[in-house]
Amino acid sequence: MGLLTFSINVTLDGCIDHREGVVDDETHAFFTRLMDESGAMLWGRVTYEMMESHWPAVARGDVEAPASMRQWAVKLDAKPKYVVSTTRKAFPWANSHLIAGDLRAGVQRLKDATPAGVLLGSGKLATELDRLDLIDEYRFLVHPRIVGHGPALYGSGLPGTRRLELVAAQPMRCGAVAVHYRRAP
Repeated sequence: MGLLTFSINVTLDGCIDHREGVVDDETHAFFTRLMDESGAMLWGRVTYEMMESHWPAVARGDVEAPASMRQWAVKLDAKPKYVVSTTRKAFPWANSHLIAGDLRAGVQRLKDATPAGVLLGSGKLATELDRLDLIDEYRFLVHPRIVGHGPALYGSGLPGTRRLELVAAQPMRCGAVAVHYRRAP
């Protein structure tokens, strides 16, 4: 069984708006490495649609992008992508699959079938999966910014405190810190 790892950009005040993080070669390499190490991606419908609206065009070369971004887009295009949605049924982006029905059972089946692990990148979905005790690890890129707006990490709350153990923390040249935590026993 693979681990479910929640990974996202977050500012010091908890904002997870993807436009608020530092984007440079080092932060890009962080997420590329996480994707390379995982067996599949998992998103909610909103995050999937945001990704789908841009990255396939970059992978095809329809959008001008630096070589490192194009390489990432090609890898993402090839990676199995799973989407939790109750409203959308068709997913034309290559290697995209729907998880429908019982959320706990569907995500557990995905974990069981993906020994290399699943990388989760959706804030709202992470809250629901954390409520179901399905997230095993957290790999956050904490950015040196206070933005004063949302969306916020775990903005809708959890039923209780999650105790975590620090696995690693790595500062980056831009001031961001890559942190890796796992659920405490």
